[in-house]
Amino acid sequence: MRYDVLIIGGGPAGNYLATLLAGKMDVAVVEKKASFGGKACTGIIGAESFEKLGFPKEAVLNKLRGAVFYSKIQSFEIKRKAPQAYVVDRKTFERELAKRAIKGGADYFIGTTFTGFRNGKARLQHLKETFEIEADFYVGADSVASTVAREIGARNEAEFLKGYEAEVVGSFRRDFTEVWVNRELNPDFFFWVTPVSEDVARVGTFGEFEAFRRFLTERGLNPTSIVEFKAGSVGLGWRKPWVSGNVALLGDAALQIKPTTAGGIVFGAVCAHHLARAVIEGDLGSYESSCSAVRKQISFGLRVRKVFRGMSQEGIEKVFEVLGSDEAREVIEEYADFDDHLRTFRALAKKPRLLAALLKISPSLIRALL
Repeated sequence: MRYDVLIIGGGPAGNYLATLLAGKMDVAVVEKKASFGGKACTGIIGAESFEKLGFPKEAVLNKLRGAVFYSKIQSFEIKRKAPQAYVVDRKTFERELAKRAIKGGADYFIGTTFTGFRNGKARLQHLKETFEIEADFYVGADSVASTVAREIGARNEAEFLKGYEAEVVGSFRRDFTEVWVNRELNPDFFFWVTPVSEDVARVGTFGEFEAFRRFLTERGLNPTSIVEFKAGSVGLGWRKPWVSGNVALLGDAALQIKPTTAGGIVFGAVCAHHLARAVIEGDLGSYESSCSAVRKQISFGLRVRKVFRGMSQEGIEKVFEVLGSDEAREVIEEYADFDDHLRTFRALAKKPRLLAALLKISPSLIRALL
């Protein structure tokens, strides 16, 4: 079999790229799972990005118009009248994108594993059958643990963390997500409580499982009220290169992931547009450089994460005091974008009093902001 493009990985990035190319080129998608979804994913996507990228509305489970941030001893709230983010069902999200691609002419090989390249062809296995597909271009969109990345010899300059998320039954404020920052409970990452409905929320963190377990108790949630539990891994940093010959990496396989929140759906989709253009033009050389905006966001997020890792809980409390002030909350509520943290921080840095207060707490934080 032969195609113009073979996309290895039928997650959000791979399926989204397939929708962009289907009908313009002969496209095939290989997905090792027998069905879509299944990965640990909170599924929060900024409303502005969701609409701009044309994501499937059928996948929306809930709309968020604000967030409550908790430290060990204090809290503050950011809110808007209109929804600023959507919570999606990952299975429906991937399935609807795949349906679009198939209707556009893409072929899907479900339950099929990519095992490597041989003589310029992709070797695949479905049940006990082994076969090959040849393509002009290959795209690895096969998760953080990318087999395609390993095949092209991509190097990692990244921090890899284990993540845990559960859907828990309780009582929640449906249109507000919760962000908990307590380094005494978890020095590696923050905790989140994101409602799917009034009585179910996705609760999770990255780091040690014991931290996740302790947080459930701290938040007053019952471990025996969990109706779904998932674990997974994330890579925060760089995977180089994104392109080797006629092979490109996309989405989590390229570590196109926000280091501040570990979300990757939007970054993967944005880069899919650039990759689709490069593929259609027949030259992958422009792909990586054309993703400069995403690369800038990743670089910024890594600087912020470095500051967080070096900050004590006492320092975090001081940052909360500044960000919880009326002036800071007004700036955040006006400029905040769930998928563009750089814009939010730059807006904060333009306020002299806020800048001076943050500088007093941590000069390294200001260097990251600027």
